[in-house]
Amino acid sequence: MIERKFVLQKIKEHEIEEYISDSLSNVGHSHTKMVKTPLGEKITIYASRPGLIVGRRGQNIKQLTKNLKKKFNLENPQIEINEVENLSLDANIVAERIVDFLERFGSQRFKSIGHKMMGEVMGSGALGIEIIISGKVPSSRAKSWRFYSGYLKKCGDISITGVDTADVQAKLKKGVVGVKIKIMPPTTKLPDNIELIEEKEEIVEEVKEGEEEVEAKEDIKKSDKKEAEGEEEVKKKEAKKKAKEEKVKTEKPKEKEGKDKKAEEKEEEKKRKRNEE
Repeated sequence: MIERKFVLQKIKEHEIEEYISDSLSNVGHSHTKMVKTPLGEKITIYASRPGLIVGRRGQNIKQLTKNLKKKFNLENPQIEINEVENLSLDANIVAERIVDFLERFGSQRFKSIGHKMMGEVMGSGALGIEIIISGKVPSSRAKSWRFYSGYLKKCGDISITGVDTADVQAKLKKGVVGVKIKIMPPTTKLPDNIELIEEKEEIVEEVKEGEEEVEAKEDIKKSDKKEAEGEEEVKKKEAKKKAKEEKVKTEKPKEKEGKDKKAEEKEEEKKRKRNEE
């Protein structure tokens, strides 16, 4: 049941986009995006001439919102209009311009129109372009003419995601003429486009870091040596002090013994003198 809801929602969004693209003709309509919000449905329209979509005093937008409400049962559709930055890189706008030129000047000048649009697209920085015009051009027999330039992916995931495509029809007197366009913009990242990173700068930085580390190690060694030398000097001073103290301690008892002997000798002499008297 949930899958069905998602499928129905996507079908509804696609129908809304088709209705908007059909109703906005000759306005430079590129594409539309629809997002659900808590306030309602937010519809953003990308076009080359947003002023024509708005109309005088916003009459065209008001009419479009009313039609969307009635036809698709939308509660509160909020329409926003954004201008396309580079017109030559949008496939829908380029296809619309080719259709406009064909309907205006006829199918006799289709070659000049194709080469002109191809040059404009490649001049704006596109990687590649392909234009296929099929129908009764220029004779009564149906043919398909192909204009291509640059590099264009035909298969793989990039041919779906990285290539902008458009399929439009031009209604001429001879009949309907189909116009298919594929444009690869410069923003597409190709898998075979590899950029090599130069390692010279990184090597220089690594060498600098190694020199700094060596200098730091040498400074640490010098400081360690200084500390060891200082400790040895302190130890030497302490040893000298201890030796002096020991010498002083040994010399003092010797002096006392000498003094005692002198005192005894003096007393003996005094005793002798007394005895003689």
